[in-house]
Order: sequence, then structure tokens, then C-alpha cells
Amino acid sequence: MQKYFSLSLNLSSQNMENTTHSPFKMTQLTAINVAKATTIILLIGFALVLGIQDWRQVIYLCLHISYCLWWLIEQWFYPQRSKAIFTESTGVVGFILAVIIVGCLYTLPGYLAFINPIPISFITVAIAIPLFYFGSLINAAADVQKLTAKQYGEGLVKDNIWRFSRNINYFGDLLRYLSFAIVAGSPWAYIVPGLILILYLQRIFAKEKTMSEKYPNYQEYQNNSTRLIPFIW
Repeated sequence: MQKYFSLSLNLSSQNMENTTHSPFKMTQLTAINVAKATTIILLIGFALVLGIQDWRQVIYLCLHISYCLWWLIEQWFYPQRSKAIFTESTGVVGFILAVIIVGCLYTLPGYLAFINPIPISFITVAIAIPLFYFGSLINAAADVQKLTAKQYGEGLVKDNIWRFSRNINYFGDLLRYLSFAIVAGSPWAYIVPGLILILYLQRIFAKEKTMSEKYPNYQEYQNNSTRLIPFIW
């Protein structure tokens, strides 16, 4: 699943607050889960308050809510994953930022979809739905492969789906959020995938140095793969 919470919010105790002295503590994963639930509630609220006028709103609800539900259900399917990601503690500030950014800001395309009076076109649907499902499949497959590799104590994961891109999970996540913006049908909706892209790029460049130091064969992997977009860059 997407790693963007630690990227966009950077909610570690060292950067956001000294959680050692805070009576309010939870893991980053718990904060994300609350944010995802917030997203679902807001999207349903848009439907109730603004109404559903066209297939645009129906499609958007199906895509975004199914993604949020999958995020939560996946932790039930793969309990080991919930013990391996976003385990750092966060306090009040981190929790509030999670709800505001991940829970509320990321619903911007949804809000724009509900206030868009123009009926959605067949071309838009034909582009957005494949982007969503391929993005989701790519992201899930990448995460499952890496989780399995960690369970068996393998080193650098660079085969199968990871041979196409060193950050193939990020690529899948970007496709998914791009599909939300396309369904919304507003230029402002691209703020969210654009923001996620910027944050991912920061993470990618920072990670490459540490990966080179950690894995002796990482340089070879770099030479035989792309940084983010398969076959392109």
C-alpha cells in the first residue's frame, strides 16, 4: 500500500513533536487508519449533502471508498504487514495532521467531482478505471512481494514486479490518485497527485543513498531498472 503518510507528514517524534513527554501516543499506522475512515465519512457526506447527479459521482465514490476499505482490510488479511509499517509513535500534532492531510485534503478530488455539473464522458471513464485498477494491482503486488521477501529474510528485492522500477509501489499509488483526479474532471484535482509526486520524489532521492550503502548490489540494480516510471525514468 501507499507509503505516503511517512513522506507527506513525516510524523516521527523527532520531526513533529517530542512524543516521549506526550501522554497521547499512537502509531502512525493507527493515525492513518483513522484518516482513511475520515475520508470515507467525508465522501459519504458529500453524497448526502451535495447529491449524486451523474455517474461521475458514483464512479468516484466506488473507486476512492473501495481503496480506503482495501487499505483497512489488507491489514486484516496480512497482519504481519501492520506490524512492519508505520510503527513509529506519533502524538497529538501528528494525529491531527494525519486527519487533516490524509483524511481531508486527499478528498479534494472527491469534492470537485461532486460539484462538477458536466456529465462524465465515456473516454474519461475508459481512462480512469483502468488507471485505478492497474495502479491498485501494481501497488498491492509490490507490497506483498516485499513483505514476503522480508519474512524469508531475503536481501534486496529486485526481481519480478520490482525489476521494472525501483519504486514500483509508488508508481502504482500515483496511477491510483491520478485516476481520482481524472474522474473529478477539474484541474484543481491534480493538486493531490502532484503533491504526492513531489513528496515521493523527495523520498526516492533520499532513499537511493541509503540503499547504496546498505546493499552492495544496489548499483547494478540501478543500472538495470528505472527510478519510478517503468521503461521511461
